[in-house]
Amino acid sequence: MEINGGVVVGVDGSASSLRALAVAAEEAVRRDAVLHVVRAWSMRTAPRPPECPPNAVPSMDAFQQEVERDTEKLVQDKLGTSQVTTKIHAVHSPSPQALLAASRGADLLVVGHRGRGGFAGLMLGSVAEQCVRHAACPVLVVRPTV
Repeated sequence: MEINGGVVVGVDGSASSLRALAVAAEEAVRRDAVLHVVRAWSMRTAPRPPECPPNAVPSMDAFQQEVERDTEKLVQDKLGTSQVTTKIHAVHSPSPQALLAASRGADLLVVGHRGRGGFAGLMLGSVAEQCVRHAACPVLVVRPTV
């Protein structure tokens, strides 16, 4: 994954990550920057390729392609005809490592927050917390609703 400037956002399909995607796109437009959408995945979290038979295990390439297709659809559904230039980065890696690696070349990292309300709503999720503590660029943590 090569990132040289721009806004990076982590997306996994959750409500908080889709909210982060919208905010990151607005920020990329404001900065006239590229929006880098990072989707970290594992065989456990990747969508299953529809062409794979039920009792077969898809190849890593098939998983990679399905994650890329699924992420492109998420971005299209959320951003529609936004004026932002978008690059998809589907990375077979744990989320914190993928986002921290992407932060090394980014101007801003945007991540979602999965607060549970009440006191728990004041705490960061584990991925957001690792990003805030260790990212190589400024981090914007976005709540699912404002």
